[in-house]
Amino acid sequence: MTDTATTQDIAEVIAELELYRDRLIEESTETAKKAKLTKSMLMTQLDPELAKIEAALAQLRSQIQE
Repeated sequence: MTDTATTQDIAEVIAELELYRDRLIEESTETAKKAKLTKSMLMTQLDPELAKIEAALAQLRSQIQE
């Protein structure tokens, strides 16, 4: 038995990933400020994770458009 994700299911996952991305940036920025890290140092750390999230979002959005 195979389950096919509906457009609504995919939209919910997209919304959750967007919230996760925003929360990750916000919490990481606050932590970086407390640790007195520069924004460039923070982004160097976050970029790989953000790239994964953006790739997943792009793939999910393309599934909705199919």
